[in-house]
Amino acid sequence: MFNKLRQFKDLRSQAKTMQNALAQETITEEKNGVKVVLNGNMEVLELKLGDGLSKDAQESALKSCFNDALKRAQRIMAKKLQDMGGIPGMN
Repeated sequence: MFNKLRQFKDLRSQAKTMQNALAQETITEEKNGVKVVLNGNMEVLELKLGDGLSKDAQESALKSCFNDALKRAQRIMAKKLQDMGGIPGMN
């Protein structure tokens, strides 16, 4: 039982370390003057809309920027998790 508690504590510690490392990462995507900046925890740090774009063009560029930034953030997260040794018991 104490072994399971220790494993849980180690897993929480690893998750906290991962979260702190991801917070230091920034992902920037820009299309047609629309810019989205996320951190590795997928929090929006900056958002800029394109001047002179129609509403439809801004919405399209914003959606594309968000999707691309989220995909990059997920790849960064997977790489960092792999570099940290993966999830115990899942390998």
